[in-house]
Amino acid sequence: MGLWLLDTDTLARSRFVVSPLAETVATLNELEVAVASHPAQQRWLENHVHAYRERVDRDPVAAAVIRAGYRRDWIADFLIPAPVGEGTPRIEEELHRVRATPAASAHADLTTALGGGPLPPALRRADLAERAAALLEWVWTRVVLPDWERRRHVLEADIVSRTRQLSEGGWASALDDLGPRTRWLGDGRLQINAHANPPRSIAGAQLLLVPVTPKSGWVTWDEPHRYAVVYPCSGALTGQEGRPAPDALRALLGPWRARALTLLSTPMSTTQLVALTGLALGSVGRHLKVLLNAGLVRRRRAGRSVLYYRSEAGDRLVEAARQGRPAR
Repeated sequence: MGLWLLDTDTLARSRFVVSPLAETVATLNELEVAVASHPAQQRWLENHVHAYRERVDRDPVAAAVIRAGYRRDWIADFLIPAPVGEGTPRIEEELHRVRATPAASAHADLTTALGGGPLPPALRRADLAERAAALLEWVWTRVVLPDWERRRHVLEADIVSRTRQLSEGGWASALDDLGPRTRWLGDGRLQINAHANPPRSIAGAQLLLVPVTPKSGWVTWDEPHRYAVVYPCSGALTGQEGRPAPDALRALLGPWRARALTLLSTPMSTTQLVALTGLALGSVGRHLKVLLNAGLVRRRRAGRSVLYYRSEAGDRLVEAARQGRPAR
């Protein structure tokens, strides 16, 4: 299995960060696979896959980059640079780093992704990095950017929740469920994947933890300065996060309880609800207590966090309010 060996300085410098480019790459992977995991994603795919296929079909170089560089178990390094700087990086800056990759480096990275085999003729060109960046820019502009505010709120909610996990339960709590093959093993050892690679020491470097909304993940690095784990965030984009609560539900429960109940189609912690609603933690807790006592939500413990989700009665009430009929 792949292991990163960390020291206390690396852990101290670690931080969560939102990356527009990581979100774009994960979205490209979704478009390429085109298999929906829930009904809202199916509608999303129907809205975007056709235009994506047309874009790729018009650009045989982009199609070759996808086949060679975005593989199930490996993504070419130059396509996924680790974020730099403080705060959320600008997509223009991240794409510039892809474009600035020397042709020889891009060719080498794609050769590695292909398992050492020869590059197809379409990839033996000097402007390869520019053509790859142009495809990523198209996915960002046409698919991600129109929905970016909603996605960003979900990502920030995940970071809030995991930061709280970190403060309460330490690194084991924050890192254990980043992905199916990511585990904090203790003694400075972070399992990052199932590859049989020698352990890699990243002592003294910065560890970045990057959530994305699609169910996708990978690791990347900018040796020897920073290493990043990209992981699927805990709140799926089901299409409900940005929808207002129905007027009938707002009249019955009040605007904030109605908003919380609408959001809880998937389990969320109180800190995630704080990030999505803008309410204070105490206010969210009071609204959740009322909903819990009314039997409209339930709660369960996940590690050191408590997650709230709608009960069957809550589901029926929200659905009835949306359809304008009485709940049974």
